[in-house]
Amino acid sequence: MFSRIILSVFLAHLAFGIQSVDANPIRYIAIGDSYTVATGIEEKNSWPSQLTRKLTSAGIKIELIKTLGMRGATSQQTINEVLPLLKNFKPDFVTLLIGVNDWIREGISSSKFRIRIKSLIDEIQNNLQAPKIFLLVTIPDFSCSPQKKEWGYGKSATNGITRLNKILKTEAALRNLLMVDIYPLSQNICSQAGMFSSDGVHPSALQYSKWVDLIFPYLLDHMKPKLTKSKDS
Repeated sequence: MFSRIILSVFLAHLAFGIQSVDANPIRYIAIGDSYTVATGIEEKNSWPSQLTRKLTSAGIKIELIKTLGMRGATSQQTINEVLPLLKNFKPDFVTLLIGVNDWIREGISSSKFRIRIKSLIDEIQNNLQAPKIFLLVTIPDFSCSPQKKEWGYGKSATNGITRLNKILKTEAALRNLLMVDIYPLSQNICSQAGMFSSDGVHPSALQYSKWVDLIFPYLLDHMKPKLTKSKDS
């Protein structure tokens, strides 16, 4: 407990050094599907909400102003229905986790998924305000969830999601974007007790907290130079 307090104090001092006390809060928009909109749990326990609280506890002034997502959303639905709304919010920070329904509902080809992801990334980047923070998150593996058979339709979730994640990683690397790979973590912890919500397929608040623990240090490290540059400009 004491070590956690010391760490929190250290992170807070670090954050205040890169973001002035009177700075406006970072405007955060979370884009995605059921993994982002907290299907099966309370919204306050979604991974974007937990991430926001963790950043706040580290001294980062941030506000989750909107979660733009739909249960069952594909990347194409996100392009058609979510992206037109994005410009209204003028976000400084966007997270994107999308793709599982492209595989479940469409069995999408690699070439079509790549085209859609390129379009999504480019449009999000065009709508970001300074300091322009963009985080891509890979698709988790639900293949060991209690209801995996209901959603896998006899196909290999592991093979399909791995294929789409490879595209996400490639496109992020080409643009030098921050990408955090939660796929291995989701595989390692999914057999542990309490990792799924009552619907048997979507993560629980506990599993989302594990995601946030993984994402947080990468994101904070990525934010530091951007916030410093924004403060000095």
